[in-house]
Amino acid sequence: MTDRLHSLTEALLDAAKRAGAEAADALAVDGTSLSIDIRKGQLEQAERSEGIELGLRVLIGGRQACVSVSDTSARTIADVAERAVAMAREAPNDPHAGLADPDQIAQGWDLAAFDLCDPADEPSAKALEQDARTAESAAMAVAGIAQVEASAGYSKRRMFLAASNGFAGGYARTSRSTSAVAFCGTGTGMERDWAGESRIYQSDMPSAESIGALAAERALARLGASRPVTGSYPVLFDERVAQTLIGHLLSAVNGASVARGSSWLRDALGQQVLPKGFSVIEDPHRPRIGGSRPFDGEGLPTRRRLIVEDGVLTGWTLDLATGRKLGMPSTANAARGTTAPPSPATSNIDLTPGIATRQQLIGQMGTGLLVTSMIGSTINPTTGDYSRGASGFWVV
Repeated sequence: MTDRLHSLTEALLDAAKRAGAEAADALAVDGTSLSIDIRKGQLEQAERSEGIELGLRVLIGGRQACVSVSDTSARTIADVAERAVAMAREAPNDPHAGLADPDQIAQGWDLAAFDLCDPADEPSAKALEQDARTAESAAMAVAGIAQVEASAGYSKRRMFLAASNGFAGGYARTSRSTSAVAFCGTGTGMERDWAGESRIYQSDMPSAESIGALAAERALARLGASRPVTGSYPVLFDERVAQTLIGHLLSAVNGASVARGSSWLRDALGQQVLPKGFSVIEDPHRPRIGGSRPFDGEGLPTRRRLIVEDGVLTGWTLDLATGRKLGMPSTANAARGTTAPPSPATSNIDLTPGIATRQQLIGQMGTGLLVTSMIGSTINPTTGDYSRGASGFWVV
């Protein structure tokens, strides 16, 4: 199948050249997805989708345009290439737009080492339904649970990227998932919580029973909630929501925000942004992890890198265009779909662990709040002002 995708990208590049493009890149993506939803013991939805999508970006000097299409006929490919070139001629000039130099592009990666595609057969709809029903049954078996919604899904996606600078490469990726949402209580005292897991390899999935039981446990733990006495208290973020804090930091070090001057960390490069001992690491080469990839959306080789080292901010997240704006090399963080130009994004982020365990931190905090969920999202990306609702457990 990747041979077909490769051929389609080459056809797009050829058509773009004939239409007058000076440079171009093309992305072909196809895939299959299957999902099953169970609610109140009944099959609520079974959905299967298959499709292919092509994306073409053309450049004329610093002017660029993107088009996408799901029709793979030769006539359509020629038409969209002509349309893209016509759009590019009318687009504003961006001196930072452009493909990678040929000596920058990735070559000779070991795709097998990434282990992104499960060789096992696609699961049947019946097998996915059984997973969802098992998760539902496990949650309903817990006393106090009134209702459960459970889902199971599978997807396989293939992509191929080619560019007029000589880059060509692709890979396939699979995903298997199970989730459950459990409800308990009545009226205004009703509570809900969820649990879910997703893996590249089906054999790596936790049991559906454990997922359903965890959703029930989390929902029941929320019963009887009340507002704490107003005051100033220590706050501990549970692992489930702590990632949102790192997400805000990652947004602030995104090169697009920095280049616009709209990041609250725009002047913090080389400065301490986390406590000493903490590092934020991006590793797109971890095997069997959904965010891994051998090359980025512009064909540059990905690599492990430190974003924050021992608390100090060491670099931005850059694609080619934002790197050029800031006078820095790309960090190979371009992400893209078929409808828009590349933009910077991270994947496979790790925060190095501290010296204390969760229980030790709870023991040290005294009276305070263990946050397990967040409400709303009021964050000023320019100033860093942070105001969000939270719920969790009161520690005394």
